[in-house]
Amino acid sequence: MKSMVQELTEERTAVAELGKRMLEQELTKGTGGNISAQSGDHVAISPSGIPYDEITPEDVPIVDLHGEQVTGEPAPSSEFRMHTDVLRERSEVGGVVHTHSPYASTFASLGEPVPASHYLIAFVGDQVPVAPYETYGTAELAETALETLGEEYNACLLENHGVLAVGESVEAAFEVALMTEYCARIHYQAISVGEPNILPDQEIDTLLDRFADYGQDH
Repeated sequence: MKSMVQELTEERTAVAELGKRMLEQELTKGTGGNISAQSGDHVAISPSGIPYDEITPEDVPIVDLHGEQVTGEPAPSSEFRMHTDVLRERSEVGGVVHTHSPYASTFASLGEPVPASHYLIAFVGDQVPVAPYETYGTAELAETALETLGEEYNACLLENHGVLAVGESVEAAFEVALMTEYCARIHYQAISVGEPNILPDQEIDTLLDRFADYGQDH
């Protein structure tokens, strides 16, 4: 058990540090949202109910890919199913970030996807789709989020709730969460003053190829 904890020191540290960044970047309020980082068959995930600015790496619990707690004193986030389901089903994903960022959450509450009104949507896909509402912390929410992400999207809105973002690493997932909020904010501002231009499918395909080829160099 001890050696496994040592193996996940980097992941636990990343979860603790990115939780603080999530507050700093105003991607959430209070203890809302959660973060996970995978290493092999285990996942470091935000603890439940501890303010982000108080979380240390030692506070970050470890669960297996089915959500069973392996070690760590605090309980894992109540949203652990969303994390472990995605990590189990999307083999290329190594980190998951769930936020309550305000602009993206606004569209989530409207039940409206964020379209390609800015080219950075390519961090996510051709849009940011919306997963139908389910109660937080439930297996049903995890299931609908996973279905909405499918194999092609790196983020989705959770209706009346927030955002779920994924990436090859937890740092990459955090950047996807940032870009999701940025695109949502730009779209919100654009529709507030006029009719935004939506990028055509052909250009989105080009962007997706370029982002893949150049490591999302923008």
